[in-house]
Amino acid sequence: MVCITLPDGSRREFDHPVSVHDVANSIGKSLGRAALGGRVTVPGQPPKLVDTSHVIDHDASLNIITEKDPEGLDLIRHSTAHLLAYAVKSLFPDAQVTIGPVIENGFYYDFSYKRPFTPEDLTAIEKKMAELARLDEPVVREVWNRDDAVKFFRGIGEAYKAEIIASIPSDQAISLYREGQFVDLCRGPHVPSTGHLRVFKLMKVAGAYWRGDSNNEMLQRIYGTAWTRKEDQDAYLNMLEQAELRDHRRIGRELDLFHFQDEAPGLVFWHPKGWAVWQQVEQHMRQVYQDNGYQEVKAPQILDLSLWKKTGHWDNYKENMFTTESENRVYGLKPMNCPGHVQIFKAGLHSYRELPLRYGEFGQCHRNEPSGSLHGLMRVRGFTQDDGHIFCTEDQLLDECAAFTKLLQKVYADFGFTNILYKVSTRPEKRIGADEVWDKAEHALKQSLDMSHCAYEISEGEGAFYGPKIEYTLKDAIGRHWQCGTIQVDFSMPQRLGGEYVDAQDQRQPPVMLHRAILGSLERFIGILIENHAGALPAWLAPHHAVVCCISDGSAAYAEQVAQSLIKQGFRVFSDLRGEKITRKIREHSLQKIPYILVVGDKERDSGAVAVRGRGKLDLGVMPLDQFVQHLQQDIQSKGLDHTEGVQAQA
Repeated sequence: MVCITLPDGSRREFDHPVSVHDVANSIGKSLGRAALGGRVTVPGQPPKLVDTSHVIDHDASLNIITEKDPEGLDLIRHSTAHLLAYAVKSLFPDAQVTIGPVIENGFYYDFSYKRPFTPEDLTAIEKKMAELARLDEPVVREVWNRDDAVKFFRGIGEAYKAEIIASIPSDQAISLYREGQFVDLCRGPHVPSTGHLRVFKLMKVAGAYWRGDSNNEMLQRIYGTAWTRKEDQDAYLNMLEQAELRDHRRIGRELDLFHFQDEAPGLVFWHPKGWAVWQQVEQHMRQVYQDNGYQEVKAPQILDLSLWKKTGHWDNYKENMFTTESENRVYGLKPMNCPGHVQIFKAGLHSYRELPLRYGEFGQCHRNEPSGSLHGLMRVRGFTQDDGHIFCTEDQLLDECAAFTKLLQKVYADFGFTNILYKVSTRPEKRIGADEVWDKAEHALKQSLDMSHCAYEISEGEGAFYGPKIEYTLKDAIGRHWQCGTIQVDFSMPQRLGGEYVDAQDQRQPPVMLHRAILGSLERFIGILIENHAGALPAWLAPHHAVVCCISDGSAAYAEQVAQSLIKQGFRVFSDLRGEKITRKIREHSLQKIPYILVVGDKERDSGAVAVRGRGKLDLGVMPLDQFVQHLQQDIQSKGLDHTEGVQAQA
């Protein structure tokens, strides 16, 4: 007798082993048709996502997965990747298939083919995918002996698949999935038949090295997206269209903020206007440090390799580090600031009465990111973090974590982001420290979010090698998610580096170290701000608050006088005294997204006033200069935002 427990607690008993599909069918024919897979939990084992054909032969709990479940969408996307490969092999029999995983919002599949795929090829492939989906062919799982699978794929000319399979231990069974004439290696699971794949679109072709190694062949990676509903896909495609219009790289060029060039890959050349934005962000965060008990510090850019070995970075992170040599010593260019802060902490002996001790640094870091992953300000090799480290006792850990979440919410609201997602990332496979220490750290993070009334998700195995973390993700104006802030609990690094404090019993103890950042990389956060506002930054962040334009030569001196008066009062203002028509000046400065355009002619000069145009063709009328100053001050101080609704938290 096999007993199946369903999510509502009800049970169904069968006198024989039963498939997931059979269980779904026993509940209702409509559920049987809708079932895409199942999540099976056998006592003493972790949950397992399986095909509907999976046979359950022991008592177990079962969740039927449909397209309404997040796992259902992943199943659809994974199966659509296979459908893509099926279509490519149908149209281009000489193409070789390699791998095709699910990614955020879609999937990709890598192919080896004798010529580049064209846009016309993508159109034909997508049409073929739709034809194959309409056939509603069963997707059947088969278990093979490894050597037989290698022989099979070599026999049909699939050298890449054969290489992948040959790297699997010989005593492991191999699962293949067959749909029509197409057979592919895959762990699965997959949808029961191709008819479940109804909403998809191929997006683009890009290059990708086999196994990510630049010494190997360059393959062709076809990207696609897949959804359960056409409305969702349409919304996603519209978001992509909006994202392209807001691309910070294009806006950066148009507004003369920054640029990149080949001589410095992944490094930013900041122009005066872009650096003005940077300064506003940094100065705001510096004030946050001062208002919340942080002492600003500065640690060296390079540290001897021996220190990086002590921290564990060299063993766990060396492929991402730049190194340099001098006088027979090897140094690591810092990818993060934490080891330097421990050195500052341990330079003197601290009492428990001094804790928590909070250090903050705008620390410039370098990471050797792959060239193919570089993306404007969003992914660079040299960046500055609003980095901080809190040294505290174990008893203070919970309060410090909760206080940091509250502070982060306030800062995000200052920048206009009130929708925050929270994730707790737990211990990875590659880590340092004992399990009992990880237990304490993970429990503290979860409890701190509970105290802050924040719903959160768990990201299993996604923690840093030295400790678990909370990841804070904000949502922008077009619905995209950006993970920026983090707090990480670290019991190991202070001990490894000899950081200690004197406790109440006059004994030396290693502190708990909290690694925390609110904005993360300032470069990336500024890129997010630019795209969130489509370049029209609020006045407090904008490179210029206003421009003063003269209508004629007769009002030029007055325009310059107004500009200088505003500059002396601390505003970022410049004058446009060119002999161009005022309509052209207004158009040019509007395209530069300057918050306020002040127009002065003979009437304004004679009355000591300015005609004010706000961004977006907003006519604020003629007003005395002092009145405009009050208006601008209020705009800057309020940051152009309304905080009355508070911070929203979503799971």
